[in-house]
Amino acid sequence: MIILFLARLFYPHIGGVEKHVLEVSKRLVTKGHKVIVITEEFSNLHHSIIDVIPAKAGIQKENIRSPWIPDQVRNDKINGIEVIRMPVGHEDSFKKFRIWKNLWKIRKVIKDADIIHCHDVFFWYMPFRLLYPRKPVYTTFHGYESYPITKKAIFTRKISEKLSSGNICIGDFIKKWYGTHPAFVSYGAVDIKALPLIRGSRRGFIKHSALFYGRLDAQTGILTYNEAFKLLRKKYPKFEFLIVGDGPDKNLLDKKAKAIGFQKNPEQYFKNYRFAFVSRYLSILEAMAGKRLVFAVYDNPVKENYLKMAPFAKFIFIKNDAKRLANQVEKIINNPKLEREMIESAYEWVKKQTWEEMTKIYTTLWEKYYNEKYK
Repeated sequence: MIILFLARLFYPHIGGVEKHVLEVSKRLVTKGHKVIVITEEFSNLHHSIIDVIPAKAGIQKENIRSPWIPDQVRNDKINGIEVIRMPVGHEDSFKKFRIWKNLWKIRKVIKDADIIHCHDVFFWYMPFRLLYPRKPVYTTFHGYESYPITKKAIFTRKISEKLSSGNICIGDFIKKWYGTHPAFVSYGAVDIKALPLIRGSRRGFIKHSALFYGRLDAQTGILTYNEAFKLLRKKYPKFEFLIVGDGPDKNLLDKKAKAIGFQKNPEQYFKNYRFAFVSRYLSILEAMAGKRLVFAVYDNPVKENYLKMAPFAKFIFIKNDAKRLANQVEKIINNPKLEREMIESAYEWVKKQTWEEMTKIYTTLWEKYYNEKYK
């Protein structure tokens, strides 16, 4: 089949959705499918970034030029995945029209695809839903926009769901807060072999330490972690906190924390740090796969459900303020037996959450609706 993914951003841009689309696409290619990703060209630095993608971690890149792709639209291939990057300009009220204009120029891609699958951005496809009414189109809903969730956000998702042949929700909380009726609910996946597992020995990491990676903003809880770190330093003066990421809150971080900006494969730093201060699904799963105990935080009811309704909730600690978080870390420092038990339970669960199983969810969804409605 020819499978077309629509996603706002894609590799090498760093993020959970970007990695999700990349890993699923790689596995679809190995199954013999042709995969095309249409995405935004994400920055003025993009050309230099994409041209220096390292040939490591299974990532291989080449420039290509399809004759029907306009010159202003960048076209390359990563691990056999054809990537079309649209220049869409700045965030403003006219951006969606620029996106539709770009898609119209390359509508042959849409016309030739057997399957269209949108990652949150169903509105990109809206005009083409009318143009190709019988073409199967699906949506994956990742996370939530902001809190409080607006009526507009709920309405947009309901329209996306209604006009989709089927959908996948990343998190059961989406059903509760948006009223979505998914065909499948997932929490993402991990590549166990790519993570530094700690087997048996507790040596090799800093005893009093934690790792955070992700965007430095309210949704990741970085400021709560930062406050907890300051409290822990009072009890453990040598407590180390490594922060891998960037974002609007970076200038609010404690100077004693070590912030190193965005890095490729940040989960590799788990081998040196004892605890995982992470609160997003992908980071949580990677921490559990790396055999690190997770301390997640929330600051609103949606994020609370995001964490507590997940099947892995019983394998991690979930707190809503810095003091409770710091107290829990201190208890675990003094109770390594409980730490080991929780880590092993988490690992037994997460090792089944593979990208192969995630890919199977997609192919099962497509086969179900494709066979029922279009054959």
